[in-house]
Amino acid sequence: MKKYKYLSVLALGASLLFASCQRNLLNPVPQTSISDASAFSTLSRIQASVLGLYGALKNGNLYGGRYVIYGDIRGEDFINQTSNLVTGSDVWALNPTNSATAVVNLWAQAYYTINSCNIFIDGMNAGGSAIAGPTLSANYIAEAKLIRALCYYSLLQYYARPYADGNGSKPGLPLRLTGIKGVGQSNLARSTVADVYAQVIKDLNDAETGLPLNYSSAYNNTTRAHRNTAIALKTRVYLSMQNYSAVITEANKIVSATAPFTATSGVANALQADITQVFKTPYTTTESILSMPMTSTAGDYPGTQNQLAYYYTPVASLGGVGNGEYSLNANGIIADPTWLPTDARRSFILQTGSGSSLKYWLTKYKAPSPYTDYVPVIRYSEVLLNLAEARVRSTNTIDPQAVALLNAVRNRSDAATTYTVASFASANDLINAILKERRIEFLGEGLRNNDLMRLLQTIPAKGSAQSKGPNDVGYIWPISANELALNNLCTDN
Repeated sequence: MKKYKYLSVLALGASLLFASCQRNLLNPVPQTSISDASAFSTLSRIQASVLGLYGALKNGNLYGGRYVIYGDIRGEDFINQTSNLVTGSDVWALNPTNSATAVVNLWAQAYYTINSCNIFIDGMNAGGSAIAGPTLSANYIAEAKLIRALCYYSLLQYYARPYADGNGSKPGLPLRLTGIKGVGQSNLARSTVADVYAQVIKDLNDAETGLPLNYSSAYNNTTRAHRNTAIALKTRVYLSMQNYSAVITEANKIVSATAPFTATSGVANALQADITQVFKTPYTTTESILSMPMTSTAGDYPGTQNQLAYYYTPVASLGGVGNGEYSLNANGIIADPTWLPTDARRSFILQTGSGSSLKYWLTKYKAPSPYTDYVPVIRYSEVLLNLAEARVRSTNTIDPQAVALLNAVRNRSDAATTYTVASFASANDLINAILKERRIEFLGEGLRNNDLMRLLQTIPAKGSAQSKGPNDVGYIWPISANELALNNLCTDN
């Protein structure tokens, strides 16, 4: 239970994990010798601590792999091949227990990252800001708040009832906003879903104000939060809250009124002409608003059984680089006849075998061991589809701009399909087309669970796994057994 001690030295130790990519920002000293005071005594140590927050976020148990994987395999588009509990067969079957690997480790890593952010913010307020100066201090605190917001939002998608169930009135999460540096500080009751979402939005609003408009390199514009990152994430959060007017307000800040849709300020975020380039070296196109970078440096990749390519591609003898943990469901989205064979996104699908051994695999992630594909957190195409859906739902009309936004995403990969207002008999038909586009566009990027949850939809059956309706046990996860053991005020789902 080391992760639940929340020692400040651990928060600082994580800084070396991510900062190894940018060693010029570090002045390494043994982490066991760094006190709370000295951690904020120089600008280089403060910078290393900021990078350490990203290191905690990109851990294999969180956004380095497993959070994204769980978001896919809970849905209907993947079939489990190995029956391995360690790699989420219980998550796929929608029956994990309080002590399941996924339930315990995701909770632990997310709260470890949250606590690292809290310790950093506390340290900056206690003296670090005087060292960094007003501008850098505002930037760094804003990065910490964005990472904290992303973690709380992500936890809500698995461990709490969707916002739509009771307008956020159901039990949410323990809302920890100050750093825990020792044992005996864990008792905290769960705040409501609405209260946690309110804190997420507050953190993202603060981040939007404090973050820089951009950085001097494409690498940092992809791997560190900037103003558009906060705005983009707000469109996701508000969509999960079904606050469609707020989605429109936020998206309009970074989406031009007409095609070609681009961000008109800050980082010049835009769709790429070829989607396959987004998932190739150097992974730093302007479509990638935030991604988790990986390198072959020891400790700077997801680690054993956490990697996207390990899960989704077959073994080398079948043309993959992974372990074939999950194949694509032949009856899932890949079977949809409107997803044309000429669509560029079909190039991510590998077919192996024939007859009874026929299988399909996702090869969006191709880097072999040690699996250095960047992990996408949010892309510009999601913002466009968030805006499109919000416009239709807010007016209940076949909104022309929503059709244009849908076309922007579809036409980029499928030049043969162009929608018009006349393509849809009703607003609901347009919404269904947008939801289908999301399943195609973000296959393997972890968004399917979010979409099912926010709309209180039944999780469809797949393979041997039965469906789960909103009122069924297993629709959301139980609370981590470790949290329940350490936090006497926390209740289970």
